[in-house]
Amino acid sequence: MLLGFISLLLTVSKKRIANICIPKNVGETFLPCNDPLNDSEEEAKCQEQGKVSLLSRQGVKELQYLMFTLAFFHCLSCVLTFSLGMAKMRRWKSWEAETTTLEYLFSNDPRRFQLIHQTSFARRHLRFWSEHKFLRWPACFVRQFYSSVSKVDYFTLRHGFITAHFSEGSNFDFQKYIKRALEKDFGVVVGISLWIWIFSVLFIFFNAHDFHNYLWLPFIPLLMLLVVGTQLQGIITRMCLDSHNRSQVVRGTFLVRPSDDFFWFGWPKLLLHLMHFILFQNSFQLAFFTWTWYEFGLTSCFHRSTKDIVIRVVMGVLVHILCGYVTLPLYALVTQMGTSMKKAVFPENVVEGLKRWRANARKKIALKSNYISARPSLETASAFGTSPSFSLDPSHSVMFDRVPESDHLAVEMVEDEERENTITREAEMEQQKRGSFGGFDLN
Repeated sequence: MLLGFISLLLTVSKKRIANICIPKNVGETFLPCNDPLNDSEEEAKCQEQGKVSLLSRQGVKELQYLMFTLAFFHCLSCVLTFSLGMAKMRRWKSWEAETTTLEYLFSNDPRRFQLIHQTSFARRHLRFWSEHKFLRWPACFVRQFYSSVSKVDYFTLRHGFITAHFSEGSNFDFQKYIKRALEKDFGVVVGISLWIWIFSVLFIFFNAHDFHNYLWLPFIPLLMLLVVGTQLQGIITRMCLDSHNRSQVVRGTFLVRPSDDFFWFGWPKLLLHLMHFILFQNSFQLAFFTWTWYEFGLTSCFHRSTKDIVIRVVMGVLVHILCGYVTLPLYALVTQMGTSMKKAVFPENVVEGLKRWRANARKKIALKSNYISARPSLETASAFGTSPSFSLDPSHSVMFDRVPESDHLAVEMVEDEERENTITREAEMEQQKRGSFGGFDLN
């Protein structure tokens, strides 16, 4: 929609853009070809000055075709990438169902104690290279290509998330929460932002012949994707090291501590923006290749050699496969391990109910404040023995016959507060009855 709006603006202002004149020597710089052929009609204004248009009307038309191609490729690539990731994460549904079985509950009984090295999660992540940063990065880089998300990783991170944000042993459906959070993130990735658009303009700029961009530009999304995948694997290992340094004994199952400190700059959402940038730039390269192929053919100066064509197509397809099948499942699981939960923890019907409750609460608070502000006026009027009406004009008189309604509302709010205080006191008394062993009754 946004690209269509930009295209509409170009259609409206293409005559004004074409009347922007620049010198010929400037117009012949930073072009994709060494010997460009200018077959477009120049504006009479620029021809009289011996100059050329900044962007001719034919150029605006070709640019609109590029925008529509980019919109189509980006939406298509996002849908295919997320569909591939969802297909791999489909088995997580069976893993989530396994957490309700007696076998899982018995093996993770919190009354059982074991050494941390005896757990499957520790055996997977506590290796000789775990505590050395320069060895951990190459190991995590290789690990992302095979068994990037194992069953023990899913169970351990699920247990850490539920313990941090809910009561231990809660039957919270972690798999559905991840699915809802990923759907919210899809709405961000499929969109466009200002800084993404700036990099797209730079991509067109570096497409000039002098930069030889086909040797390095198609590899940027791939390198960034590999770095993000390595970082996500490293976060799981660092969480394991953090728990290992805190205690050598595990009660029940291995417990990791969610925290923003494990992420770059303490900002888990940065990984979402990097994924957005990778997918958009990769889609832009594929769209640019398809657009130049359609407009100018495969033998044009945009495709200097067969090697250029092979590199662009292979890199574009490879990035989408790796992103959907390898990095996206890792991202969906690891980014839930921040300090705070995402809004997707509540289903849509619960979110709507909370919004209605908030609106009703604000309305009640406003009515209560109006009632409290009206009470001093009543007391002042009674003290001086004056009439409640301050004007003979009925339109300016105070209507005190509505006060009982406010009194009734205030009484209801006081009763609600008393009920909430009673519930809070009962919860505190219940908590005092419990010991220090994670909620088990010592009696």
